[in-house]
Formats: sequence, structure tokens, C-alpha cells
Amino acid sequence: MNGIEWGAIDWLGRGWLLVLSFTAAVLLVATLRKVSRHLFGAERAFALWLLPPLAMLASQLPHVVGVDHAPLPALVYLITSAIGAPPSVQASPVIGWRHGILAVWFGGIVISLALAALAQSRYRSRLSGATAIAVRSHWPVWRAASVDVGPALVGAWQARIVVPADFEHRYDATERSLILAHEAMHAQRHDGWWCLLAQVVVAMFWFHPMAWWALGALRHDQELACDAAVLGEHRAQRRSYANAMLKTQSAQFALPVGCPWSPRHPLTERIAMLKSPLPSRFRRHAGTMAIVALACAVGGIVYAASAPSGQGPAMAAGSVGEYQLDMKLELGSDDLHASHAERTSLALCMQPGKSGSVTTHGWTVEATPAPEGDSRLRIDLAVTGTDGVAVARAELHGALGEPVHAQGNGEDGKHRYAIDITPLAGCPARSATADTGARLRPVSQAVRNESARAVAVSVALASGLTLVNPEALDNRLVTLNFDNIPAERAMQLIADIDGAKAVFDGNRVSFESK
Repeated sequence: MNGIEWGAIDWLGRGWLLVLSFTAAVLLVATLRKVSRHLFGAERAFALWLLPPLAMLASQLPHVVGVDHAPLPALVYLITSAIGAPPSVQASPVIGWRHGILAVWFGGIVISLALAALAQSRYRSRLSGATAIAVRSHWPVWRAASVDVGPALVGAWQARIVVPADFEHRYDATERSLILAHEAMHAQRHDGWWCLLAQVVVAMFWFHPMAWWALGALRHDQELACDAAVLGEHRAQRRSYANAMLKTQSAQFALPVGCPWSPRHPLTERIAMLKSPLPSRFRRHAGTMAIVALACAVGGIVYAASAPSGQGPAMAAGSVGEYQLDMKLELGSDDLHASHAERTSLALCMQPGKSGSVTTHGWTVEATPAPEGDSRLRIDLAVTGTDGVAVARAELHGALGEPVHAQGNGEDGKHRYAIDITPLAGCPARSATADTGARLRPVSQAVRNESARAVAVSVALASGLTLVNPEALDNRLVTLNFDNIPAERAMQLIADIDGAKAVFDGNRVSFESK
């Protein structure tokens, strides 16, 4: 399994968190925008649109793993080990459709951004022939060559104000002043950047109906907020402001990044707002504090909700998280004369961010789990061959309880591996073997031409096992190499060589004839 394929799973997991956080935040804005506009004014209501990007950001922030004050050693629980045929290469059945979804998602993003760029380009092409006019403004003002272009603020960086060709004839002096004040207020409030951000978010969620609704609602609230800000400085000119609105045609061409004077939404609400008194300073300040508090609450809730399993209240209370990685290994190599492979099943238990490794048949497998949120785990895997050469490094992503797969060939072409890992919360292997710790204690010992009875006694002393009848083994000479395998398995191998079988009762071992 290559890194690109596992990267697809990672992106889908993060993307799902983005979709959930975006949906929840937009629903909250949809619920509060009109109430907030009535209580605190249009400017404060528009600030609610900070919540969706804030929620999206909070859903992607990394989570701090609890500090390990008393680190526990990794548990290596060897279940079976056998020598067999070379490992077969099998494709993972769960990657294809996920990879396809990711391709469709990114394809939709590219198409959405391309369409927005095309619409922006078409609008700007209609500015061909525009000329600069001299007015008192912090931003450049251009007169379009056509009467159906403008008034508008065009662009985010290097924004400029565009007015129609008949600007001086269509509007009187007061109306012209208010129109320029309106577009200048858009620039002052950085509304071009808001539009650009909105277009990027909509492109990310092109498949989501609420994203397109949110884009229209944001542009509507943006105009109301700008109207309110202008009226706050020109309270006595409401009638002229309304007249300027009525004289302006609706925008006939899409302007993704920019603010046309009169977008396609109806003017009724904007004109009705002109008749309403502006909120008092106290209510505006109260609205600011309410929105700040709401933003903090939304960010905190989303961040907490996106925490991986095991990092919630229990972690805050001081408990130490731990993961068990159940592994099925098929490790093979070729030489000039034969091909062979070892199959091994084992479990590694370790804390988040801590590495655990096991060496079996000369191969070393090292794994490091890291929580990613939504009960998902990233596993950094490293495999070293029998000759000490690094065979593979992989980054696996999966949910707790679901197997993930990695396979491939070493760069030298002599090593092959296939690994299935099922991550679990906690360490069931430790609980299941609490009473048989000595049997599972790893033994690393090389003996040459020693009696089977002496080797059994040596293993028992090293692991803490109790030999009931060592005399059942004879004194035939054996050569063995125990490489970090459980004492139970070592005793079984010794018994097999002597034609007997090892029988365990807790940490007591006896030998019986087969």
C-alpha cells in the first residue's frame, strides 16, 4: 500500500470533520442571523459568518496527547510463528472507492474554482476601456465604458471602485457621494477578501447545498452590514441613499471576488432597513461581546468533539491512553537457492506517540500510533530486513477495530512483506495474560551444542517459569537461537526437538510424551 493511497484515507477522514463542522456552523448562523440583526444591528450580524471558518479550523487542529509521567514498556505478545511460502501480494479491498471519492472531490474543487475565475475574468473584461476619474477616495475609482457595469468594488488585493459610464448623469451629487462612500466602506471592511474566502469554501464544499445557500446569504448580509455602516456616518441622507439604490440596475454579470452595488437579491429588505433606527452603542457593544463568546464556545466545542477516542474527559482526568496493535506479519526474502517466508502474529501495546518494536526471525518491525480524531489512528510503520537494510516505511491510517494493510518489496528486490494491523483501544492482551506473565516474557538466547534439559532450565530461570519435571528431557545436544520470543514458545520448541510436548499450568511447565 503506497503513501498516496493511505493519504487518501487521511484526507477523507479530515474532510469528513470539515463537512460536519461547516454544516453545524452554517446551521447556527442561519438560526441566529436575523435575530442578531434585529437585536444588535446588521454589522454585528454579519460577523456571525466568522463561525464557519472558525469551526473548520478548530476541527483540524492537532490534539495534545496526555503527558506520560510513568511510561510503561511496550508489551509484545507473540501468538504464532511459522515458516512457509513466500508472502503473496494482495490488494486492499477498501482503498479503491475511497481513492475515487477523493479524486471526485478534488476534481469538483478545481472545476468550481475554475468557473469562479472564469466569471471574474469575464467581469474584468467588461472593464476594458475604463478610465480613471479624479475623486477624493483612498481607493482608485474607474469609470466603465458601459452603463451596465458598476457601481462595484472589484477584487480583493489592489481593489478598485468602478462606476457606470453615465455615473454623473444618472445620480445627483449627493447620491454619487453616497455610492462612493458605500464602495469605499466595502474596501475598508475588506469585503473583497471575505468574498474570496467564501468562494474558496464553496469550492471545497461544491457538493453541499448549504454551501451555495451560505454564499448567497453571506453576500446579502454583507450588503446590509455595509449599508448600516454608511448610514451610521450619513444618518440624514437616508432618502438619497434609497434613491441611489432604486436608480441602480441589478448586477447582470457575476462578480465572485468583489461587491456590486446591487446584487441579485431583492432590494426590499435593504430599503426597509433604511427606515429602521440604528441600534444604540450599548446594543452594538453587547452584540460584539455576545459574538465573541459564541465564537469561543463554537471553537471549543468543535475542538473537543473532534478529539480522538481516549482523549476526552478521561484523559483530562489524568488517565493514560494506550493502544494495542494486533499484527499479522508475512515476511519473506529470496536468495540464490530458495525463497522462504515467516508468518507471525503478535500484539504491541504502547501509549500514543510512543514506539514499540519486535524482532522476529531477524526482521524488525517498529510501529508508532498517533490519534487523529473521530476514533481514528495514524500508525507510522518501519520494517527492517534480516540484513539490517530498511525495507519499508509507511504511514497507515484507520479506525479503531478496523484492519489496515501494507505490503511491498524492498529496494534490493530480496525482501517482501505483507502486514495487517488492527488497532484497538486499551491493551486487551495485557489483561488476558496478567496471570501468565512469565510464559509470555520474551527470551533472547543463543545456544550451541547444549543439552535440551540444560537449555530448558536456562530459559526457565531467565523467564521465571517453574519446571516441574526437567528430567523428562534427555541430554541430547541442540543448537537453538531464540530471538525475542515468549518463554512459552521457547519451551515448546525445546520439547519438539526432544519429541515431547510442553504443558502449562499458569507459570508451571511440565513435559509429557507425545
